Amino acid sequence: MNAGATLWIVATPIGNLEDLASRAVVVLRRVAAVACEDTRHARVLMDRYGVATPLLAYHEHNERELAPKLVARLVAGESLALVSDAGTPLINDPGFRLVRAAREHGIAVSTVPGACAAIAALSIAGLPCERFAFEGFLPPKPAARRERLVALAAEPRTLVFYESKHRIVESLQDLVDTFGAGRPAALARELTKVHETVLEGGLSDLLARVQSDAEQRLGEFVLIVAGAGEAEDEARRREGERVYALLARELPPGKAAKLAAAITGAKRNALYRAE
Repeated sequence: MNAGATLWIVATPIGNLEDLASRAVVVLRRVAAVACEDTRHARVLMDRYGVATPLLAYHEHNERELAPKLVARLVAGESLALVSDAGTPLINDPGFRLVRAAREHGIAVSTVPGACAAIAALSIAGLPCERFAFEGFLPPKPAARRERLVALAAEPRTLVFYESKHRIVESLQDLVDTFGAGRPAALARELTKVHETVLEGGLSDLLARVQSDAEQRLGEFVLIVAGAGEAEDEARRREGERVYALLARELPPGKAAKLAAAITGAKRNALYRAE
């Protein structure tokens, strides 16, 4: 391993500039150059923290060409940093080729962790997040988008999507058509920014709220959708509670819960707790 150089993967804020880690500032000041998606965007953050390190444009259109050149600098002993426009590099952003090439050449790769929109949204969505699948952006073309959603409809893990303001309504409509109107979901918009909002409910509820409120169609979105298993459990629970409430009018609680559980498949103990 080249002991004299490190490729630093540095997370940057997803909105609020105060979220940059203090260690990130130290690293960004010490490296020879910072590779970033948009130098104009990165310069705003760097100026905010007094970082004068040179910036290099590194994005999906020049990644294949530039990665070998950056590796050559690392091999020569220069430490470099990689940042994205917002959040953690490589998570739906360029950088994989550079990290892989650096490791193949024995260069140390280290991280300064921080913000990630997907993780931030999961932490506040109120949906199961012990196991989840990150899907990034859905295909922009309707047919390809629906095909992807059909393939994901039975996925038992919580699903995480990114979406833009240009397609949020169309994507929600396709999700309703494919996953069902009642699938539990949460839509996080403009996380850490002034106009941050988090909507929750069934997919059709989210679609209706976004369609009726123009403000909810602006900004950057993270959409969290319950997995198929969780959605089915929730549906059974709600139906169990409904049936239990009807039976409990005529039967003792124990017998009502037993019958409601047998009819709907809901857990008997959960019906007791819901009483």
